[in-house]
Amino acid sequence: MSEAVNLRVCVIGLGSMGFGVATSLLKKGFKARGYDISAETTARFVAAGGKGAASPAEAADGADVVVTVVVNGAQTEQVLFGEGGAARSMSKGGTILSFATMAPQAAEDLAQRAGTLGLNYIDGPISGGAKRAAAGELTIMASGRPEAFNHVRPVLDAIATTVYELGDGAGIGSSFKIVNQLLAGVHIAAACEAITFAKALGLDIDKIYEVITASAGNSWMFENRVPHILQGDYSPQSAVDIFTKDLGIVSDLGRGLKFPLPITSTALQMFIMTAAAGMGRDDDASVARLIAKVTGIELPGGPEAA
Repeated sequence: MSEAVNLRVCVIGLGSMGFGVATSLLKKGFKARGYDISAETTARFVAAGGKGAASPAEAADGADVVVTVVVNGAQTEQVLFGEGGAARSMSKGGTILSFATMAPQAAEDLAQRAGTLGLNYIDGPISGGAKRAAAGELTIMASGRPEAFNHVRPVLDAIATTVYELGDGAGIGSSFKIVNQLLAGVHIAAACEAITFAKALGLDIDKIYEVITASAGNSWMFENRVPHILQGDYSPQSAVDIFTKDLGIVSDLGRGLKFPLPITSTALQMFIMTAAAGMGRDDDASVARLIAKVTGIELPGGPEAA
């Protein structure tokens, strides 16, 4: 086994993205440990060949690299520095790879706390979705010290096809991801509006999907999310609540900068209304279900799906 694969790695947060990250490491020969708040999910990782743990601290015991794949900055802080947190269990000189989307200031604060413990911190939000995570084909928008990148290079190579090194300071990676999330959220809301509008016009929405994906109006989100609507399957691959959080961060930053974000604000309200209608934990394509309910349109899957 190569020296690189001998890096002691743990993944904290084994949701749809984290599970893909952790199993990609296993496929590349890493003997990764994993922890999730759900014991059932941790057991699924063990069944896939990993080693489970009962707490972040146990997962990170002696680890050279800790990868956190949780929802936000608050959860990242908790699993790293809260009771039973991972940071104090790590090997000195180890590196934290933080993949959550959060406000840039939160990333800066976490990096400072890691530094006081003699740990490196890479602010590295990820993009690509659950399928690309499982295939080891993520895009990572990362910032941190060059020596930290050198330390975790084998881990990054195992889980991503594209790693952008965007600067030395934590917060830069998060800022890039926030711009991405602005576009992603707006595009999802627009895709949901477009496909339900097509239905209101009496069009064959399967044919609409075929035509639009071959035309200038296409977007990655239209191409990726509309099939969920066509299939009437809103099992969460990326939940509505993710975008109430992420577009909320965009909105907060815009307000602080006195920068107007009218399109983002409209998209945010669409996600908030969808969450308020009881679909916060469902797939983010559920914005289409909200529009369908308001307008009386029936989408594939019948009234239960709509």
